[in-house]
Amino acid sequence: MRLLSLFAGIGGIELGLERAGMTTVGQVELDPWCRTVLAKHWPAVPQHDDVVTAPEWWASTERPTVDLICGGFPCQPFSLAGKQLGINDHRWLWPATAAVIRTVRPRYVLLENVSALVRDSWAFGTVLGDLHTLGFDAEWATLRASDFGAPHNRERVYIVAYPQGEHGQTRDRMDAGGERGSPLTTRGLSGLAVHQRREQASAWLAREPRVDRLADGIPSQVERLHAAGNAVVPQVAEHIGKQIMEHARSAT
Repeated sequence: MRLLSLFAGIGGIELGLERAGMTTVGQVELDPWCRTVLAKHWPAVPQHDDVVTAPEWWASTERPTVDLICGGFPCQPFSLAGKQLGINDHRWLWPATAAVIRTVRPRYVLLENVSALVRDSWAFGTVLGDLHTLGFDAEWATLRASDFGAPHNRERVYIVAYPQGEHGQTRDRMDAGGERGSPLTTRGLSGLAVHQRREQASAWLAREPRVDRLADGIPSQVERLHAAGNAVVPQVAEHIGKQIMEHARSAT
């Protein structure tokens, strides 16, 4: 399964999805330092710097078929640390994201954002409505990095969109473990006992001694706070990626 990553940052989501068996075929990232990191770890993968012009960039030459578009459009319009201007914030880049999806036509879409996005009914409704117009059904769940062994919570909402009519799940079923085919089941990980979480967190820190202040699952050489702090925890992306891969196999 081939993926195109938007708002790629330092590649946290790609790391996780590739562990799940996917292949990165394109990356879009504005920050020059992050693009340097991406070029080091994905030297053969084409890069672009602006999601707004990404549709033209992708269509400018022959490209491989993209099975999944992933990305976390800027969270500042919804973050509790900001002014929460929502769609009135100039960093509201979902319309640009939707334009890439419309051009590339992937089979799946994986979106990540702060959990406060769900509480902004206008913005969240716009995302779901646009996905429906583009031919997708969508499921979402709020997952915490601590559910996957991290020593911090990092609660984020993850939205998986797939072709309309394929294995639709109710949100309650999805959160509870769901039926076969649901891309976002936590499969009991959210039920880890406190002592189990502490044990996993200690093991996590032991593997990443140089980033113990962050412990986001990102390689220890990547230490810029703004980049690592914004990165998707690869272990979470890997879990969701495996669910998507399973869904794709069951749908064929």
